[in-house]
Amino acid sequence: MSRFEVTGGKRLHGSITPQGAKNEALQVICATLLTPEEITIHNIPDIRDVVMLIDLLTCMGVESRQTAPGTWVFRAHEVNLDYLASEDCVTKSASLRGSVMILGPLLARFGVARIPRPGGDKIGRRRIDTHLNGFQKLGAIFDYRQEEDIYLVSGKNLKGTYMHLDEASVTGTANLIMAAVLTPGTTTIYNAACEPYIQQLCRMLTRMGALITGIGSNLLTIQGVDSLGGCEHTVLPDMIEVGSFIGMAAMTRSEITIKNVSYENLGIIPDSFRRLGIQLNRQGDDIHIPAQENYTIETFIDGSIMTISDAIWPGLTPDLLSVFLVVATQAKGSVLIHQKMFESRLFFVDKLIDMGAQIILCDPHRATVIGLNHEIQLRATRMASPDIRAGVALLIAALSAKGTSVIDNIDQIDRGYQSIDTRLQKLGADIRRIE
Repeated sequence: MSRFEVTGGKRLHGSITPQGAKNEALQVICATLLTPEEITIHNIPDIRDVVMLIDLLTCMGVESRQTAPGTWVFRAHEVNLDYLASEDCVTKSASLRGSVMILGPLLARFGVARIPRPGGDKIGRRRIDTHLNGFQKLGAIFDYRQEEDIYLVSGKNLKGTYMHLDEASVTGTANLIMAAVLTPGTTTIYNAACEPYIQQLCRMLTRMGALITGIGSNLLTIQGVDSLGGCEHTVLPDMIEVGSFIGMAAMTRSEITIKNVSYENLGIIPDSFRRLGIQLNRQGDDIHIPAQENYTIETFIDGSIMTISDAIWPGLTPDLLSVFLVVATQAKGSVLIHQKMFESRLFFVDKLIDMGAQIILCDPHRATVIGLNHEIQLRATRMASPDIRAGVALLIAALSAKGTSVIDNIDQIDRGYQSIDTRLQKLGADIRRIE
């Protein structure tokens, strides 16, 4: 297992460009299974989850080649469905949650698909009922083989229908969109997720020949077509990286410019950081964060403690709650962090408490943070990354702490952040990767 050694307390300076969006990349790569024609995708991040997904598709028979840094060409001309039953496929799929999104394209194009229970972050219960219930409404037959822990869906005569999702699941919405675009008839998806990732997937599918209306809303209407063609697509910058870098600048009291952020797709992320008192300025499509000695958390109009909580888009993405929590530890004032979606995502706070942070874990979903206002510096410690987002939050804490911290299990961070150590070194961070 690799680890990071981070000597904190150093101010950073310079500019950094966010990678391509991980969540979007996983969706659009799976969408290449919908057509036998060639698809070119730009700005794909070189991170573990994406590399593993490309490897999985390659083993399925999808031709894939990298033509430039971040640019891949895919051609799913001959897909080996027998591979889905192999032990190798089970192993690869089980270690990657994004593998669940091959179900929709395979079901739509070939009438059958199977995967083992998907892997991914251990942040609480992450059911896929929304995906499977939607497939059944389209006319698919679902079979869960408990002894093998395998999900199997099949359906040669799918038909468009109306469905109201029980949750606005991003991966569930993506899966059902990809199933519906080749399903005869009209499919209406209500309570659909409408994150920029979903909007990007819909625009890519439209360029391939799909008929989708309502893009950007929670009500999508899809008219099934007989076939889809090739296209060229560019992945958006990763909004989670943008938010992580804003938090890092505030915690280390550094002046940083984040380049090419696709500001119009950040939603309320910038304003949510401003609620913590963090100054940030839009400069074209860049964000400039000036060095701040202190930042003060706002209160509500009646004087009550500020609450920052996640919500379905256009609310605040849950993937940034860990970053907001760690940034609040050095703010002036108090804030309640309410993580509604996953019941285990806040459990990493014990590591921050060991570093000297003042945090009360109220329950699995809520934590109250009493900011230290940079008057008491966090102290270095040894810790392990439990998941992607908590991992980068701990890295931000280590960059601000006094002394040298060790972060184990950084494979989790590598799943979502491309070459994060070398990119931060260019800003002046004292971080080393120990293999």
